Amino acid sequence: MQLPLVTTRWLDANLNAAELVLIDVSMRKIVGKEAIVYPTPLFIPGSKRLDLETTLCDVNSSQANAFPTEAQFTGAAQRLGINSDSIVVLYDNQGTYAAPRAWWIFQAMGVKNAFVLDGGLAQWLSEKRAVVATLAGPAAAAGDIQGALQAGLVCNSDYIFAHLASGQLAILDARSHERFLGLKPEPRAGVRSGHIPYSLNLPFAEVLDGHCFKNPEQLAQIFSKLIGSKTQPLVFSCGSGITACIILLAAVMAGYQNVTLYDGSWADWGSNATLPVA
Repeated sequence: MQLPLVTTRWLDANLNAAELVLIDVSMRKIVGKEAIVYPTPLFIPGSKRLDLETTLCDVNSSQANAFPTEAQFTGAAQRLGINSDSIVVLYDNQGTYAAPRAWWIFQAMGVKNAFVLDGGLAQWLSEKRAVVATLAGPAAAAGDIQGALQAGLVCNSDYIFAHLASGQLAILDARSHERFLGLKPEPRAGVRSGHIPYSLNLPFAEVLDGHCFKNPEQLAQIFSKLIGSKTQPLVFSCGSGITACIILLAAVMAGYQNVTLYDGSWADWGSNATLPVA
């Protein structure tokens, strides 16, 4: 897997590249951090929009923020003009929040040339780079990209429960310490407090330095304190599968390759009374 980030400097120098597809994937609902509020819409020039809460979410699922179907993904990506040779750069307006989730969806659907803008719009603005108030127009022609869900990159509660006590998996939870320990109520009704037994806590803010990710060496030190081997299978969880992707991306930067997203995350596990809670 390629290094998943591009820098603001790289993007600024390549904004007019013919193969670039720049996508704003900002979310309306922000959980787990203080939201950055913009009085008026702002976008990096040339941005198109992809909605993670509707367009790239299986709204027919009972699960919060459910992974999109292959057909959903393919249709949305083609409408944006994404081709098999496109370079897709994803960003959000919170610095680092939703873009890693979008990146993992692209990765899981077999689109490997998709990247996250490190620091997103917030970092871009802090460097006083140009912004616009409107999105780019529709693509001149539909793209030819085809999404195909790759095996092993997304899992459900059955998979975790089957391996729970075996020691084969390391489960990392991106929620705050207070939520992980059950000291703070969950924001979703009907979801119990606590965490998946045997899981480890790595709040997503700990892999960030301001709006951006810490460097690979710093991230390797963080993960080495939690995980013994870089070959051990890692499963990432959070509240509903959004911020889990932040620490998943950080793990990839640190050199871990056997990574899986628990898409339902705690909203799924904690609302199922048949599953154990620690």
